[in-house]
Amino acid sequence: MFDLSRREFVASSAGALAAMAILPDLSRAATMLAGPVNVALVGCGRQGRAIIAELAKIENVKLLAVCDLDQARSEAAGKRAQGAQSFTDIKAMLDKVKDIAAVIIATPTHLHKEPVLAAIAAGKHVYCEAPMAHTVADAKAIATAAAGTKTIVAVGFEGRSNPVYKLARSFFRSDAVREAIAIESKQFQKTTWRFPGNDPAREAAANWRLDKAVSLGLPGEWGSHAFDVGMWYTDRIPQKVRGFGAIRLHADGRAIADTVHCDLIFAEGLRMQFDGSLGNSYEGRYELFRGANAAIKLGWTHGWMFKEADAPTQGWEVYANRQQFHNDEGITLIADATKLASQGKLKDGVGLPYSSLYYALSDFVGAVDAGKAPACDAAAGLRSTVIAIAAAQATAENSEIAINPADLKI
Repeated sequence: MFDLSRREFVASSAGALAAMAILPDLSRAATMLAGPVNVALVGCGRQGRAIIAELAKIENVKLLAVCDLDQARSEAAGKRAQGAQSFTDIKAMLDKVKDIAAVIIATPTHLHKEPVLAAIAAGKHVYCEAPMAHTVADAKAIATAAAGTKTIVAVGFEGRSNPVYKLARSFFRSDAVREAIAIESKQFQKTTWRFPGNDPAREAAANWRLDKAVSLGLPGEWGSHAFDVGMWYTDRIPQKVRGFGAIRLHADGRAIADTVHCDLIFAEGLRMQFDGSLGNSYEGRYELFRGANAAIKLGWTHGWMFKEADAPTQGWEVYANRQQFHNDEGITLIADATKLASQGKLKDGVGLPYSSLYYALSDFVGAVDAGKAPACDAAAGLRSTVIAIAAAQATAENSEIAINPADLKI
């Protein structure tokens, strides 16, 4: 990864912004495990299937067992995982498969607590998908159990493991950006969040995201990841949250808003806005950090810095691969650019080769293998989950919620 002293960007022409794509040295991004790490998966739905696919890309990781309350789904996942044993009860799985070192929890958010606590009680390392839970009480129960164990408990806020986001954070926390002016985040995807089922019970289970009794909606399932990035970059926790939500497209009887806006309000007037919708796909998903010297835009597989014309020049090195951003021409900074250029593959270096989920899982198994702290521990996961819960409440009520500092503590 580039050191700050070696990062060199080109100064923008008068009155214009220069954009630089921020790419880490991916030759160092892969986790090198000293020995095999045996894992189990609890929750074999859509996210569970994605996890199985990503684990298969990580060398020296063995998925020994899968577990889901739905037997057919568990058995299908076992086959997908090349012969992993399938179970419908986590305690039976932990009792029978003794070689499991770590358990990955990918159940619906409101069902995280029990399997996490069971895995911790069995002395296993745990990766819990984010957000941690749908209530403050459940999130604090997980964080309290994590604080009382010697095993690793990680929370799947993926931005903290994303190589682009880690590199961009070092820029953000340097004079390259300076004071944070404003933070924006958007996630737009035209989809329904509704899935069919062959009987009422299966359909209800499949559509838990639309159940206002257990779902945190868009602020929780999507916004929580953006909130975590904002808090991680700034080392700040918002004092209050405002929210608004409406059903703008999917008037199918659901009670969960398909379009939302949230404001996270920090001390000294700093704000983070989040806009999300299931009704339109334009702009997709990104975070934008505006600073006095530059802005950083992060798109999960890519990142760019837009340098202000009056920002001080720091003698940054220039690579001539260019991108157009509306009226501004950007210059992409790519790790190993000289080597790629000599091979005629300069543009191949733009963008991450894997998903953020891959890097989060890779970080977790690497932490298990090395016995080190995870990228996002339960204490940090609790804070971001509590903010997401408050945002979901504010959105549902069209209100402002003050953050209770006691909710953030274990």
